Amino acid sequence: ILHECMGRDSGYLTAKTAHYYRQSLAAQKFASGLFPSDKASRDVHAIWIPELKFDLAAEGARLKKAMDTHGCVNVFFGEGTGVEEIVKDMESRGEEVPRDAFGHVTLAKINPGAYFSKHLAKIVEAEKTLVQKSGYFSRSAAANEFDRNLIGDCAKEGVKSAIEGVSGCMGQDEDKEGKPIRAIEFE
Repeated sequence: ILHECMGRDSGYLTAKTAHYYRQSLAAQKFASGLFPSDKASRDVHAIWIPELKFDLAAEGARLKKAMDTHGCVNVFFGEGTGVEEIVKDMESRGEEVPRDAFGHVTLAKINPGAYFSKHLAKIVEAEKTLVQKSGYFSRSAAANEFDRNLIGDCAKEGVKSAIEGVSGCMGQDEDKEGKPIRAIEFE
């Protein structure tokens, strides 16, 4: 099962989605060993994020062991994962790589989910695959209390920064002590 989190640079979203999935999984009770599904088989076997270099062959070899043990693998990956590798593969086969007006690879047209489904299935010898594209619906959901507080705090700090003539990208600065919300300088 490939859980595709939509977004070109969606590493954090992908990792957090896998984290919440594991929290949900930990709260579930499973039937006795008579049934083929248990926590280990439903656990996250891989998290692939666009921000890190990706090697499908190495990951496939590692996941083949999980497949042999559990009969399935669960992979969470960001839509932009492995795009460089997918493009190289397409170009090596003489295929045209679709790009938008800015020169970015058109992710919807190269379809990383279908690509990984096809190629990973061969490596791990899966009889069938399922790609779940989870990002679009999740992003359309109503904001929860955490979201509303973060949005409100960012808006207040944004107005303050604008009045003071400070520009930047508004958000929590993870590089500063306490992760303050502030206008983070463009570099």
